[in-house]
Amino acid sequence: MPAAGEQQLIREAQDGNRDAYRRLVERYMKQAYNVAYGFVHDHENARDVMQEALVRAYQALPTFRGDAEFGTWLHRIVMNLSLNQIRANSSRSRHEVRIDDIREPGVTQDAEHEARFLRTHIEQALHELPTLQRSVVILRHMEGLSTRQVSEILQCSEGTVKTHLFRGLKKLRGRLRVLQEDAA
Repeated sequence: MPAAGEQQLIREAQDGNRDAYRRLVERYMKQAYNVAYGFVHDHENARDVMQEALVRAYQALPTFRGDAEFGTWLHRIVMNLSLNQIRANSSRSRHEVRIDDIREPGVTQDAEHEARFLRTHIEQALHELPTLQRSVVILRHMEGLSTRQVSEILQCSEGTVKTHLFRGLKKLRGRLRVLQEDAA
């Protein structure tokens, strides 16, 4: 159930107050982008997904019942659009991963190369997980959502979330263990 302040913003937005909708969106925009990026691994596509999600949320706002938090509802929209984006880009290599090309100040080229190598393999291992396991790992560990919030977004039980989280993390550990052995 959304907090009282959020409920008020939702009611105002449902009544057509665009400023109220803007304030709601500002609360969740960064997290929505991060969720999209966690799935599509491309900044431009993540921005497109996020913008489309915000438009769809606005259009569907009159039907929002408030059973869950606005952020949970928005995450569900972002996740569905992200999965649609992945399916639409299925002609692209399934394992293609894009990483940031920005070097942090004071980081040596070797350290940067090692960090990129590791990040690439983590993203690749995540992308190889089945959709539900990947969704749970991203939402729970990368976005820091609670098990309850993840279960609401994915519309499944908390037990199902825990099961897929356990299985997904186990598969990730196995794939990343191979990296450690190769590096040794």
